[in-house]
Amino acid sequence: MKILVRNLARDITQPELLALFEAHGRVQSCTIVMDEATGGSKGFGFANMPVIHEAKAAIRALNGLERNGSKMRVKKAEVTAKDESLDSAADTQPQDAVADSNKADEHAQAKSARLKKDGTRLGPKKARSFKKKPSR
Repeated sequence: MKILVRNLARDITQPELLALFEAHGRVQSCTIVMDEATGGSKGFGFANMPVIHEAKAAIRALNGLERNGSKMRVKKAEVTAKDESLDSAADTQPQDAVADSNKADEHAQAKSARLKKDGTRLGPKKARSFKKKPSR
């Protein structure tokens, strides 16, 4: 889960922020957004935690925590389609891209297939007739 941390103290470092989140579980990455012109912190950052319940616990514990004179605001980051495409592009290598596209095709076919409750495929659809049957 991607977590947004706002209102960070300008002097907090990335290892300090990482330590705050690691107290609540496993952290994949932790970054503080830096201003290119000044080289200082912009006052916000992100953390990625793979386990959802640990991420939620970290959000509850760290939201409102006062650190170096600033009250942090922590919440789940809104993930946009652009973020997802960047994440998937960074995670996969060219050889994996073919395998991933094959899996996506298989998933699309399985999703469109009509299945019985036991998971087996249904036969082809039969043509339906809407003619009224003669009454007896």
